[in-house]
Formats: sequence, structure tokens, C-alpha cells
Amino acid sequence: MIKAAVIGGSGYTGSELARILCRHPEISLEAMTSRQNAGVPVSKVLPTLKGFTDLTFEAQLSEAGDYDLVFLATPHGASMAIAPGLLARGIKVIDLSGDYRLSDPQCYAKWYGHPHTDLDGLSKAVFGMAELNRDAIARAGLVANPGCYPTCSVLPLAPLFAGKLVEPKVIIDAKSGTSGAGAEPTKATHHPDCGSSIIPYKVVGHRHTPEIKMALESVAGQAMGVVFTPHLLPIVRGMLTTSYVTLKKDMSKDEIAKVYDSYYSGRRFVRRVGIPSIPATVGSNFAEVGFELADMGTVVVMGALDNLMKGAAGQAVQNANIMFGLDEAVGLDYPGLGV
Repeated sequence: MIKAAVIGGSGYTGSELARILCRHPEISLEAMTSRQNAGVPVSKVLPTLKGFTDLTFEAQLSEAGDYDLVFLATPHGASMAIAPGLLARGIKVIDLSGDYRLSDPQCYAKWYGHPHTDLDGLSKAVFGMAELNRDAIARAGLVANPGCYPTCSVLPLAPLFAGKLVEPKVIIDAKSGTSGAGAEPTKATHHPDCGSSIIPYKVVGHRHTPEIKMALESVAGQAMGVVFTPHLLPIVRGMLTTSYVTLKKDMSKDEIAKVYDSYYSGRRFVRRVGIPSIPATVGSNFAEVGFELADMGTVVVMGALDNLMKGAAGQAVQNANIMFGLDEAVGLDYPGLGV
């Protein structure tokens, strides 16, 4: 049994990790930390886990703890202070913050507002989008779990850019539920302020922009132009992206469909549909991708997923499965809620 711990376990992502891991047949959840809830039973803070775990939140992981894997569900800036010590102990790490996603430290400093303090770890970290980097993830000691918006943006676009079928520029219109902002309430996510509107935010300035650009450039093998605009939806969970790209040559809808089906053949958690559905993915690790062929060679590319699952905790467990040589679907192979 693989022994795992979660640092930062009281937020939405940490609680999702615990929900998955407490029923995982090959990974044992051994410890969870939360400074503000230290000494409090996990099931008291996260009542959905009552009867599924008898753990108590710790202020920090014990130096003597015997762990094979640690998930870092910590804020940006905190993970790079924690990961080096864990790696030095021979513990594999999956970081769900943005600390190790951007391979260029100068790019990281520009978008996150402070320098990166673990350049060695940054140089070795593997971007954890399994559908793109499965082999590298299998060999990795440190995996940077992708953000929710990049996952929902890149997966629908990757087949077209990998095949060099479209021009190297994309406009992405993205919409996310309020849980993406985290468990701490803010004015922007307070229901009376957002419950009856769709709100653009951080227009041309969202931190996921360079992450999307980096991932797509890796797939395309060339520089990319990316315009990314996120919006807040008055729902709790779920995410939808609509992107616009231009074909380099005329293609039929059937020809494009074959490209998608070939690219994602054998990829358990990506399914091609007509129009992706948020409810079909909520509660699951599945991402839905779809497209329509419009005038002037424009392809309208769509994606949907649960931002807390395939966009965060579910994808992290998928990466853990791959890192330890398990089938990637272990502990995750169940459908979405549908409503």
C-alpha cells in the first residue's frame, strides 16, 4: 500500500483529495495537515468524510513520518518552501499550487510577483497533464499538477496543434464555477454579488495564461499567440471553455473528428462528444471535448470538466497512479453526476 499525506487539507482541493484517497484501493491516506484546524478530527471539519477516516488534522507533517507520496494543496509560494525537504527524504511530491508549473523562473516571477526559491526543483518538475506527458510523469519525483483552466483549455485544443492543422494562435473564452476561487469567501465570489451574473475577471492578466501558452507551445512545437479571458459562472463546480482557431487548409468535420479520436485513443479520461456538458463531468475525473466547424476555416473548440476533479484533485490522483505504476484510472473510474 502506498502511504500518502495531504498538506493543506481543509480547503476544497484538500477535501477532494481526501474524498478520493479514503476509498482508493492502492493508496492509504496517512495524514492531513491544517494549521488552523490542528488537533481537530478531519471529519468534524469535513463532515462528508465522517465514517471514512479517523484522522486528525496535524499542524505539520512529522519529520519521522513514513510517507511514499505527499500532495501539496498549499497556496502559491508555500509549496516551493516545502517540496525540497520532502524530496530529500525520498518522498514523491505532487504540487497542486502554481509553484512548479512554469518552467521559466523569470516567467514565474513576472506572473506570481516573487522570485522562485527552488530552481533545482523547478528544473526537474514535470508538468502533470497525463494526456501529454505520461512517460515523463511515470519517471518523475516532483509533478506540477496543472491548473483547472489550462487543463480545460489545452485538452480540447491539443489534437489540432499537435497535428499542426491550425494557425499558431487561439482565443479562449473560459467560464468557471465559484469553487475555483477557494474556500475562503471574497466579495467577488459572495453569492449576492455573483449569483445572477457572468463576470469577466483578470482580463488578459490571469496567471493561467502563460501556463496555457507553455503547454500549447510544447504540443505545437512552436511559439503561440494566446488570448485568454476567464469568467465567473454562478455555479459551484464545473468549467467550460470555448476556443477559436483557424485551419491551415480545408478539412471536413469527419476528418477533424478522426484526428481527435486518434489522438485520444486509449486515454480513459478524455471523451469526445458533440457539445461538452458541465453536469456530465461534475464529480468525476472526466473531461469532455468537442468542436464545430464554422465559416472561414474557423474551428470552435469546446471543453468541460469539474474544476475540483480533473482540474485539480482528480488529476493529481491520476498522476499519482502513473507515478507508482498503477493503472491511471484506479480509484477514479466513476461517472459524473449528470445534474
